[in-house]
Amino acid sequence: MEELPAAETDEADHADRVTQDDQADPVAQAHHVDPVAQAGRADHVARADRTASVVQGGSGAGVDTVIATRALTKRYRGGQLAVDGLDLTVPAGSVFGFLGPNGSGKTTTIRMLMGLIEPTSGTARVLGQPMPRAARAVLPQVGALIEGPALYGFLSGRDNLIRYDAADPTADPRTRRTRVAAALDRVGLTAAAGKKAKAYSLGMKQRLGLAAALLQPRRLLVLDEPTNGLDPQGMREIRSLIRELASDGTTVFLSSHLLDEIEQVCTHAAVMAQGRLITQGAVGELAAGTRGRLVVTTPDTGDAARVLKEQGAGDVVITDDRVTAEPPDRDLADVNAALVNAGVRVRGFGVERASLEDAFVALTGEGFDVAG
Repeated sequence: MEELPAAETDEADHADRVTQDDQADPVAQAHHVDPVAQAGRADHVARADRTASVVQGGSGAGVDTVIATRALTKRYRGGQLAVDGLDLTVPAGSVFGFLGPNGSGKTTTIRMLMGLIEPTSGTARVLGQPMPRAARAVLPQVGALIEGPALYGFLSGRDNLIRYDAADPTADPRTRRTRVAAALDRVGLTAAAGKKAKAYSLGMKQRLGLAAALLQPRRLLVLDEPTNGLDPQGMREIRSLIRELASDGTTVFLSSHLLDEIEQVCTHAAVMAQGRLITQGAVGELAAGTRGRLVVTTPDTGDAARVLKEQGAGDVVITDDRVTAEPPDRDLADVNAALVNAGVRVRGFGVERASLEDAFVALTGEGFDVAG
């Protein structure tokens, strides 16, 4: 997650201020897991009441775009421009990956979308309604896991969910235990439901936070690094759950530093860099617009690497019996002939399909070392 500059924490603290009692109470910090409680904060309730007449689209039912921002900008006191004129469009029913290097503005954007901080300028609409003005109407339809779950360590996983659900004014207490059991089952925590949360591993805590976001049907899920701390099997299970939720009609908006994860589970993606949107669209289209890497399979990797460099190939990398490179701007048949003429035993030659990582590097000019 990108960190706010030290000089700007006063503004962020004002936006996210909680009382001393709240700091000891995970339910009072429920915007970290489920933003329903955020909608109940006095400033947002008052704002929603004052602006009810300008909220358009009723409940937002039937909108084709679940998230839409126009020229959304956040400049912190002191001048740092965290998000610069963002025009983001998230289609309904999509699994939308939000990508970008460290400090690119992803977390700041999510905070603005959820009403945790206000933009300096521009607009954001979630489920067809303006945020943060319509927070009270919108947030009960949104489940979120942002910056990790806040949990009562001395309570069991099951009792944590019961407390979260009890803090939601829209939740039906008559179905609470049934819904809690169903949420635990969906994230694979039924067997550990009675264990105290302080004994949970990082991955189990992440699962419990996701369960909290699933206590009620949500039209939109906002997930920040949802597979953080999970082992490979757990990651596969969460990916499967995300696909299942999307097939049921829930739009999933997730940020992740794992490009492979985004490519496997997301239908659409957006790439941020230095606070600006670089590109967005269907994942397949983003990768298709990038040229893949040239791959030569040979036992003569050293000679092959030398010839490829002589032929103008860039970023030549040797891995076992494979040599990969950025293809040169010339006929690849001539490159293959040069390898053979140099005595390189070529057992495989071709250009791989470009990956999302290739597209990211081509768009941003940097590797994908992301923390937020």
